[in-house]
Amino acid sequence: MNRRLAKAVAGFTLIELMVAMLLGLIVIGGITSVFLANQQVYRTNAALGDVQDNTRMSFEMLAQNIREAGLLGCGNDGQVANVLLDSPNNGGTHWWANWGNALVGYGAGTAANPALATVGNQVAGTDSLMILSAADGGLSVNTQTTSTATFTLNALNGTGTDLAAKKIMIVCDPWQATIFQASSYTAGTNPVIGFALTTNCSTGLGYPTVCTAGGNAYTYAANSPIATLAAGAWYIGSNPAGTTPTTSLYLATVDTTSGVVTAQEMVRGVTAMKIMYNMVNQTDFVAASAVTSWSSVDAVQVNLTVQQSSGPNAGTYGTNGAATAIQRSYIVTSTVRNRVQ
Repeated sequence: MNRRLAKAVAGFTLIELMVAMLLGLIVIGGITSVFLANQQVYRTNAALGDVQDNTRMSFEMLAQNIREAGLLGCGNDGQVANVLLDSPNNGGTHWWANWGNALVGYGAGTAANPALATVGNQVAGTDSLMILSAADGGLSVNTQTTSTATFTLNALNGTGTDLAAKKIMIVCDPWQATIFQASSYTAGTNPVIGFALTTNCSTGLGYPTVCTAGGNAYTYAANSPIATLAAGAWYIGSNPAGTTPTTSLYLATVDTTSGVVTAQEMVRGVTAMKIMYNMVNQTDFVAASAVTSWSSVDAVQVNLTVQQSSGPNAGTYGTNGAATAIQRSYIVTSTVRNRVQ
């Protein structure tokens, strides 16, 4: 073998191998850096998407409920006869029995929200909002029989209904509405709801309320809407998820047959809620403590602080390398539909 052939088949030198390895490490390091950067961008975008989704759900539910505050189902301009035994006419104390509290806010400088007296998980220093309205059940009156103090309803579309004895009900027509408690309930194709004196201060359902046996007589015509009362309070509460306590947007609702209040977690990751109110003919939004007439509040502004609910590892990293959760604050303004002229 000649010298030229031997040189052609010779292997890499040690220096050449070291240079090749160094170049390979540089390439691998660049690829790894790009991969980690893309992974971080993905985590950040996922966290932002989580925050935006939770914010959208929170505002959709809150705004809808705010718009429905004080909703009766009929355009009767607020003429409401409240014949409940626990109504303010009779010195009642139950918060859901006072239609004057169709929308009331609570926060710094106000009394405690009575709707949350038993829930036990409200975050200190956060606002809350109590709302009453007629539930949209698609029910209507067929006939009202004064002698037996009963409503016979039109045939139900399907069997799903939450009607029961002791349910608080609202019946209305274009001239007035009446809030009463069902003294009885008989299921059937045409259900029958009683409003006898065992649960009400009067069998007369007319406006203005007269709390005597006969009261102010009034008869609702066929097809007058009738519904159950929806009563609830929105607040920020601690949830039991995981070993580290987090907070959520909660809705506490009352079962008017028993008076039991149940808190339901609606959206996880909501850490703070600040609520402001606008009164009719006023230009500024004010805190709950500055509202002088809750019946004149026609718009509500809600400021929510929302944090990703999927855990801090999906967020960004601080200067010390520790994971930090992404959070954002958003504001939405909603009108109280039946109070806007």
